[in-house]
Amino acid sequence: MVKEHQLKVHNSLSGQKETFEPINKDYVGMYVCGPTVYSNVHLGNVRTFMSFDMIYRYLKFLGYKVRYVRNITDVGHLLDDTDEDKISKKARLEQLEPMEIVQKYTVDFHEVLRKFNNFPPNVEPTATGHIVEQIEITQDLIAKGIAYESNGSVYFDVKKYNEEGGDYGVLSNRNIDELFANTRTLDGQDEKHNPQDFALWKKALPEHIMRWPSPWGEGFPGWHLECTVMSTKYLGEQFDIHGGGMDLKFPHHECEIAQAKGAYGHSPVKYWLHANMLTLNGQKMSKSTGNTILPNELITGDNEFFEKGFSPMVIRFFMMQAHYRSMLDFSNDALLASEKGYSRLMEALKTVDNLATSEQSTVNIQEWAGKLFAAMDDDFNTPVLIAHLFDGVKMINSIKDGTETITKEDLEILATTIKGFVLDVLGIQNEEGGNAGTEKLDGVVKMLIDMRVQARTDKNWALSDQIRDQLAALGIQLKDGKEGTTYTF
Repeated sequence: MVKEHQLKVHNSLSGQKETFEPINKDYVGMYVCGPTVYSNVHLGNVRTFMSFDMIYRYLKFLGYKVRYVRNITDVGHLLDDTDEDKISKKARLEQLEPMEIVQKYTVDFHEVLRKFNNFPPNVEPTATGHIVEQIEITQDLIAKGIAYESNGSVYFDVKKYNEEGGDYGVLSNRNIDELFANTRTLDGQDEKHNPQDFALWKKALPEHIMRWPSPWGEGFPGWHLECTVMSTKYLGEQFDIHGGGMDLKFPHHECEIAQAKGAYGHSPVKYWLHANMLTLNGQKMSKSTGNTILPNELITGDNEFFEKGFSPMVIRFFMMQAHYRSMLDFSNDALLASEKGYSRLMEALKTVDNLATSEQSTVNIQEWAGKLFAAMDDDFNTPVLIAHLFDGVKMINSIKDGTETITKEDLEILATTIKGFVLDVLGIQNEEGGNAGTEKLDGVVKMLIDMRVQARTDKNWALSDQIRDQLAALGIQLKDGKEGTTYTF
């Protein structure tokens, strides 16, 4: 049973926050555009998939039964109407078969997302596995008069679609009449009735590697078409959420809407959600300028932008500190600050299990828990959620220090709630359990703490201060309390 919450989501279709009401009560269908597997997944993609992983997690946390579909584009969409597709081009460069390229980078994609603790989707269809369905919908659109064959390729007729009541431009708020008036015809587009028409099926040139037989000759499907086919096949002709990066809003998602409405007679998606981009040190990430970094380079520290490597959970925590619709800038100082915040949060999760209880509570756990839900119900507002989680951290430390008290019943709510939102909703794990190096470091620091305690007992204040100061220089802060000395990174 779904918990009664007034979840609101920002719908790109209306440009407003709307109350989330799934088409089928208690069930949610969600489709997210997956990667085109011709290279290592980049950090911006990781952020998009992590954002929708968080959304998927929260919907499940509320009790919805979610079918999450995320495709693999293994055909390789065109760079433009006259170019070779990305996968074929990479296959030529690496002297491999296209499906070797697909396998190589699909494996990389899965391994990277696994490091960041992303749940796999419920269904992960591939474009090559749905060629038949893509041909069928193309034939249907031709029969309806809103697509046409030209020299072995098939194009969607945007002007005809709009003349017959369509609304191409509805998602991106583009005035299509102005586009028609102001767009010049480019070389290589003479096959089209209008420059805005987009390919449903492309004729394969003699040198094109990836090709399939069709009623119009050998060719390959258009990039936009595959997502329409796979989303509606597994979620129905109308489903709840379609997600992706902001850069896909036009033309990719705009074309998806037109194709589906042309084929099925109604809009395919109730709520369109778009995640925003990343910058690196205040600048747009770009391969051409060298201002780019791969996820594994950020983890290992093998890069020129950061002073050291950062663990996947610190990176995930950092990404969750920004709203999924906000720009996020990666910088050395920002990640160092997130590393400290992550350590404080993980320390609190360990501490909460060992708190003493009292006959009464001086903290309001119900009010605090309500704020956590309210933050996530406001279009998955993770930065506000994290601020409230740190209010919980303060409560835990105050109870530990004896300045606040808590009953056994309230402690159970506190522990369950903070762990639920950190581990299950944000997907942030404590990495110490799987890190032998951390266990060794823990032992060394505890040995130094014991040496410092002995130095203080011997009134050797110089040695005591030296141990404290040298640990601080390494980013390890000692905290003296009633129950002894603890440390944080």
